[in-house]
Amino acid sequence: MINQDELQIRCIGLENNGIFPLENTGRGTDISPEFVLENLSPAAKTIAITLEDIKHPLFKNFTHWLIWNIPASKKIPKAIPHGKKAASLNNAVQGIAYGWHKYAGPKPPKGKQHQYRFTIYTLDSALTLSPCSTKSKFLKAAKNHILQQAAIVGSYE
Repeated sequence: MINQDELQIRCIGLENNGIFPLENTGRGTDISPEFVLENLSPAAKTIAITLEDIKHPLFKNFTHWLIWNIPASKKIPKAIPHGKKAASLNNAVQGIAYGWHKYAGPKPPKGKQHQYRFTIYTLDSALTLSPCSTKSKFLKAAKNHILQQAAIVGSYE
């Protein structure tokens, strides 16, 4: 069920189709960025975020980060702590990705530019999934609960 009201997202420090700030990369401090959501559905209970390398030469849409059950809010703070559960976000769950239970920002081979996509989903409920779940398990569980989704793409070399 997709809400007709389009979710608008901003990633602080990263314009859509822009270059990742150093602090949000594996060559910097590798912290997750802050997000601001506009036109958030009033029915949204939780938020999920994925970060994927969409230009990875071997693995299509290689997942760098996966987090779900963030309480619905117009602002998601930067520097979400590592761990299976983020206590500061009401025990939001970080799943299995390149960053096992943590944000792992862009870090392509030196001299190679890759593109990365943050996708933010608003859901009508919390999901009961193991922290050992992957993006495919998350998407399967979330399928009938997604109200809105939006993406931001950035590059890094």
